[in-house]
Amino acid sequence: MNKERYKEEYKEGSDLLWPSDKEDKITWQFYKDLSNLSKNISYSKKKNLILFEQVVRIKKGKGWG
Repeated sequence: MNKERYKEEYKEGSDLLWPSDKEDKITWQFYKDLSNLSKNISYSKKKNLILFEQVVRIKKGKGWG
């Protein structure tokens, strides 16, 4: 089933434009990729922070743990 784009009109004056199936899949993939990217950035920042903390500990003479 390939749903086409359609418009819903309401009495209150608001209209909604719904995407087609193809547009919907592309949008979902975009948000999925964006979510994965932000998770990777957060992980990378956390990893850099841990490395920085280890360097500070070594300089202070407290070792790795």
